[in-house]
Amino acid sequence: MIRVCLVDDQHLVREGVKRLLDLSDEVEVVAEADDGMAALAVIGETRPDVVLLDLRMPRHDGIWTLEALRDSGIEIPVLVLTTFDDDELALEAIRAGARGYLLKDVTLQQLVSAVRTLAEGRMMLRPAITDRLLRSLRGAGEAQAAGAEPLPLTERELDVLRLLAAGFSNREIAGALFLAEGTVKNHVSSVLLKLGSRDRTRAVLRALHHGLLD
Repeated sequence: MIRVCLVDDQHLVREGVKRLLDLSDEVEVVAEADDGMAALAVIGETRPDVVLLDLRMPRHDGIWTLEALRDSGIEIPVLVLTTFDDDELALEAIRAGARGYLLKDVTLQQLVSAVRTLAEGRMMLRPAITDRLLRSLRGAGEAQAAGAEPLPLTERELDVLRLLAAGFSNREIAGALFLAEGTVKNHVSSVLLKLGSRDRTRAVLRALHHGLLD
């Protein structure tokens, strides 16, 4: 079973999503929270496999939660589940560390598939926004190539980057980090996007320039 934490300020929404996921034999809701601060506490206590996170919440919202998780070193994949079909908001969430972005109008099958994808270490974006988001990321990459700071990397992405710098192949990185080779490929793609680089060599040079490698 994939253990999930639900974070949404609306009790009825949490109850609805929980009842929906209860229909699946793959997912178990092990914790709930109504804002970011409460989420940090229950995530630290229960260590779920995936977090389902709303973005618009009073007090500590979804972006605050993502940044707090990233800064605390907690590497649990977060799937944003929101009503807002907003490219800028999606990009902001991905920059803050989200591994997926879906709207609340998804079916149970789509939601369970997304949860499974994140639990396996991959990213999941709603198909309708994928192309637009990738164009935004490429635009960010072009700005980075002009001298802007790279987008922040997760701890796992930094691990992958260090092994890239040492000349490891995807298969060798997978063996060193005990990951599936497909998962490593996704991490490498994310590193290249965040560093605004077209290949591994440019990514390593850019990382060295910005002090990301020892």
